[in-house]
Amino acid sequence: MRRRAAALAVPFSAVLLAVSACGTIPEDWKTPAFLQTGDDVDSRLPEVSGKPGEEPKVEFPDIAPPGEQISGVVRPGEDQGEIVRADDLLLVDIVDYQWEGKGKAEKTNSTYETGTPFLLSMEQLGEEFNKDIVNQNVGAQVVFVFPAADPEQAQAQGMDPSEIPEGDSVSVLEVRDRFGKGDTVPGEQTTDGGDGLPTAPDNGAAEPEISIPEGDPPKELEKVNLVEGDGPEVKDEQELVVQYTGVRWEDGKVFDSTWSKGGAPFTFPLGQGQVIEGWDEGLKGEKVGSRVLLTIPEDQAYGKEAADNGQPAGTLVFVIDILGAVDPPPPAEETGEGEEKSGDEKSGDEDKSGDEEK
Repeated sequence: MRRRAAALAVPFSAVLLAVSACGTIPEDWKTPAFLQTGDDVDSRLPEVSGKPGEEPKVEFPDIAPPGEQISGVVRPGEDQGEIVRADDLLLVDIVDYQWEGKGKAEKTNSTYETGTPFLLSMEQLGEEFNKDIVNQNVGAQVVFVFPAADPEQAQAQGMDPSEIPEGDSVSVLEVRDRFGKGDTVPGEQTTDGGDGLPTAPDNGAAEPEISIPEGDPPKELEKVNLVEGDGPEVKDEQELVVQYTGVRWEDGKVFDSTWSKGGAPFTFPLGQGQVIEGWDEGLKGEKVGSRVLLTIPEDQAYGKEAADNGQPAGTLVFVIDILGAVDPPPPAEETGEGEEKSGDEKSGDEDKSGDEEK
């Protein structure tokens, strides 16, 4: 299954946005200072203080913006907490500043204020950006300082060079949670399903094995909670983080699975038509931490033309672990006629779950 085109939901400085979109770091933004350590580099970083989970207080030194790319860990994570890995999906809070001059900066964005932390792929950022985060514990706080983009590089990335702000951009990132490859819900499985519906016995952290019963499939959407989660109920527009495996009722063969593709969690916005209808309807109202067995009739899966379109046909059966749910960012603010301050442009056709190549 191919993921949707990656784009951060909120500003995380112009540099990280560009990296997230194109997956590469422009050469003019790479500087040796980023790889340095020691008092010389650390003394130029803003001073960050405050309690975990709250917007930090950021004080800028009485020096000109460095004009170089530097970073550093300003607070370690929780003792004995989970350790961040290089291939994790992180839930992070971000506060952004524009460092305009000696001791002078303007805050430009804060997920603490909006109450909407967002998901960040460590693999998308790449080693140069995630080196300060990898092997830190959840709760760690890292500050990044980025120089203004070179006008030619900015234009190549689709930015208007005349709109590049003066000074350096600063982002303070706090790791709220992590989702790793192979993660599953922690609760105890209380049923395997059955009673005319498919079964999926507890298989530990391994891919669930779904067995199809004899007889015709149900004509309506059916769901069974194999594991009852104790988290909040998921809602439309939230970005869900899940593991899943899917089989066809007709032959019981797996046609798509995060487990068999390395175990990296899959993310999608619930109730927005970016997955099949059976997922949008079947997962709504379920709790984070649940493992749900969904039996989805053809008309709520890929329809009668599925086979002609290279999609799995007929009734489909999924086992889905709901690992997390993240609230959407606030609506974009309009700055002028036909313009928006922030937001993502959606592509015409979004991929839907349950098909590797759709």
